[in-house]
Amino acid sequence: MVSSPMEAAHAAFWAKRGGLLFRQARHAASMNQRLLASVSGTSRTTLSAYEHGRKSPTLETAGRILDAAGFRLALEAKIEFAARVSERRTFYVPSRLRRLPVGAALGVVRLRERVYDLADRGARRAAYTLLLCEGGPQELLDHVDGVLLVELWDELALPAVIRAEWEPLVEEARHEAGVIN
Repeated sequence: MVSSPMEAAHAAFWAKRGGLLFRQARHAASMNQRLLASVSGTSRTTLSAYEHGRKSPTLETAGRILDAAGFRLALEAKIEFAARVSERRTFYVPSRLRRLPVGAALGVVRLRERVYDLADRGARRAAYTLLLCEGGPQELLDHVDGVLLVELWDELALPAVIRAEWEPLVEEARHEAGVIN
């Protein structure tokens, strides 16, 4: 089967991403390649080939290796961003709201030379206002938790155009949670 250069590049990209995933799981589990290979039922040379993107495992094998390292293979929704312009300023709106790990959702973050403790409701309100108005896609992914945003929504002082763009996401989340306004 002949693949196009684009397909080959795409496959190489995902092989490298998969390799990084295996290395991260192995390091987080404080395991060396030999131990992880042994526990997961594969050889050290094969695991090395996976980690370096020279070989791609089946989904079953990937799940088995990650499981042996104490992780699981999970499906995560892809979030895309739409750029919108308001008063000559660009702001971004995601295709869906995301849940963050607790440490990120309630951690301390530096934005625009100011530090915000997201565990503090007032600081989180100020940070979310700033992020929704001026944050880029990666900042939004890293610092805005969907549930905490919905919970603060009515308290955020947002320009009308930004509120209008984000409102459908918040209402959808409220509807899914069975929250009545």
